[in-house]
Amino acid sequence: MTKTLDQLRVEIDMLDKRIQSLIGDRAELASAVAEVKKSTKDQGSFYRPEREAQVLRTIIERNDNLLKDKDMAHIFREIMSACLALEQKIKVAYLGPKGTYTQEAALKYFGYAVSTLDCGSIDEIFREVEKGNANYGVVPIENSSNGVIGATVEMLYSQDLKVCGEVEILVRHQLMMADQSKEIKTIYAHQQALEQCQRWLSDNYPNAELKSVASNAFAASSVKDEPNAAAIASEAALSLYDLERVAKNIEDKAGNTTRFLALGKEEVPASGKDKTSVLIVAKHEAGALLDLLSPFKEQGINILQLVHHPMPNAKWEYMFLVDIEGHQQQESVKKALAEIAKKAIKMNILGSYPVAVL
Repeated sequence: MTKTLDQLRVEIDMLDKRIQSLIGDRAELASAVAEVKKSTKDQGSFYRPEREAQVLRTIIERNDNLLKDKDMAHIFREIMSACLALEQKIKVAYLGPKGTYTQEAALKYFGYAVSTLDCGSIDEIFREVEKGNANYGVVPIENSSNGVIGATVEMLYSQDLKVCGEVEILVRHQLMMADQSKEIKTIYAHQQALEQCQRWLSDNYPNAELKSVASNAFAASSVKDEPNAAAIASEAALSLYDLERVAKNIEDKAGNTTRFLALGKEEVPASGKDKTSVLIVAKHEAGALLDLLSPFKEQGINILQLVHHPMPNAKWEYMFLVDIEGHQQQESVKKALAEIAKKAIKMNILGSYPVAVL
């Protein structure tokens, strides 16, 4: 017998009540975990990136219902975020103002139960975490179209914060303005956004003046009271700054993605599926880089990424950002890094952390 709409709604209400009760039970257990941790000598952060990665992977592996794997994992991401807030209040620094892709990355990684601190620059994010004004920071490290973010690499080289996680955000640029009936004479955006939409802008607004600003969110906030100006920004910025959409998804390359790093002060234990990031300064001589990287081959370690970036205040000298599979406590990784440290002018192990789940 087919159930009526009213009967189905009654069953949904009953299930919602059970789900709410079970989430409450989980929250009580999280609170109990906090009390146990407080009673021990370890008074470090209650946030465990490796544990959360393991839980989310398990949720995806055992998912066998109509909801997509990632959708189910996102639901549990928020449950864990809310439960963590009962254990310890987490503050995350990000590149502001509100509505940036970096804020989106921070909330995707940590969940919406954290409090956030918007910063005016990548340097400021590092400083706020170093000073303890934020527990963690989230910074962009590379874009699939524009490559590595130099400001982040330079701060990783000069500071002592550890990479504790990664998250990727699909970049979809929206063109917006206060009143879309007005003629567009000026378009504001971050320089990278202007580059990522260059062909579209040339085809559709060849006579508009393009102005580079500190962030796309700042661009969105700037055009509110400028009638003939538009901004390139994220979907979130549309409602946040009460603007009208002129055009949707104007990036030249579909699938444009930015990878972000989560930064903290503590090392992250192995999660079972990890990567390690290292900054290396090689000797300036023939074959130095090849010789430097040979221990990875000898130990059977896969290099996931290798990019170079100019050394600050050193002409024609470069540092290399290397991402490898595995955790620095694994014997093979430990041996390879020890050999590289002997050959390099300088080597910074930025951290080992779980491979992005969401």
